Amino acid sequence: MIPISGVTEQELADAAQIASLADETPEGRSIVVLAKEKYGIRERDMASLKATFVPFTAQTRMSGVDMDISSVRKGAVDAVLKYVAEPASMAEYGSNVARAFSVNVDTKAEQEIRDIAERVAKAGGTPLAVARDGRLLGVIHLKDIVKGGIRERFAELRRMGIRTVMITGDNPMTAAAIAAEAGVDDFLAEATPEDKLKLIRDEQAKGKLVAMCGDGTNDAPALAQADVGVAMNTGTVAAREAGNMVDLDSDPTKLIEIVEIGKQLLMTRGSLTTFSIANDVAKYFAIIPALFVTVYPQLGALNVMGLETPQSAILSAIVFNALIIVALIPLALKGVKYRAIGAGPLLRRNLLVYGLGGLVAPFVGIKLIDVVITTIGLA
Repeated sequence: MIPISGVTEQELADAAQIASLADETPEGRSIVVLAKEKYGIRERDMASLKATFVPFTAQTRMSGVDMDISSVRKGAVDAVLKYVAEPASMAEYGSNVARAFSVNVDTKAEQEIRDIAERVAKAGGTPLAVARDGRLLGVIHLKDIVKGGIRERFAELRRMGIRTVMITGDNPMTAAAIAAEAGVDDFLAEATPEDKLKLIRDEQAKGKLVAMCGDGTNDAPALAQADVGVAMNTGTVAAREAGNMVDLDSDPTKLIEIVEIGKQLLMTRGSLTTFSIANDVAKYFAIIPALFVTVYPQLGALNVMGLETPQSAILSAIVFNALIIVALIPLALKGVKYRAIGAGPLLRRNLLVYGLGGLVAPFVGIKLIDVVITTIGLA
């Protein structure tokens, strides 16, 4: 709590908390808890005050409460300054009571609020202004806690070919500081729900696949529009309903695991398909000559494995096919280990490991089975 001249921290904390009681955002809840723990503001009899709560919205960017003869607001600095300076716009901010006070814009207090907000923003914090009955009280300094290792996680996304964009309602100065600390590729500040939706649609129009993580009601349109919408479990009902999936751990970087699992499934399917095709091609060299060599003796030239008889060739191919299917089950269940490489290197790796392996394995396997079969006299 950073009060302006002539205001105590206790007075600012009292107004900030009462203005946040109806604010269900993480910021609002944090302010209520801070006022309880640091300033001892706990019990409030709101019924006797005939209070009407004004919830936070993306349009007003403020929350507050209207009482019999008092009105308190807390929110974005420019929104609160506008609210204080323009009493005629009171209805725009959800007030249902007439002001019982005269509004005289205190330019000194306004400038002090702006100076404090600028210092907070430069430090990477989020400044929220507080006003009671048209009088500016001070600024709340909120700080987003950047989780440990988040920078490395975003670097991992970058290696995977994914561009990260932070979308926030904070002012550009705060957003730039947080973006630099977190290591995202780009950011969009002072974003409204419409801005978020437009950004996603613009990226999709460029042919890009867009994933969105969010937890607020304001994120719901963007979550619904995104190709992959991941809602946080701690988010609002609207966000959880709009997303394709809900992250029970409420960790935005869980998107990395989602992408890894998806790509691992694709890589596993591609690897098994490549091996299967190459495997089938190799088996034709055993089966086709054996089936038609009596009709077309020239096909004997295709018996490059040197199989003893047509009967042993067919039986060896059948036994090998049964064994290789069993051998591939663990790979299909476990999956191919994911590596953050592009499509080109991944294709070359598949062709080298599973394509070449699929060609060599049948030649070696069928020949060994043929030797065993002819030795024990099964064919």
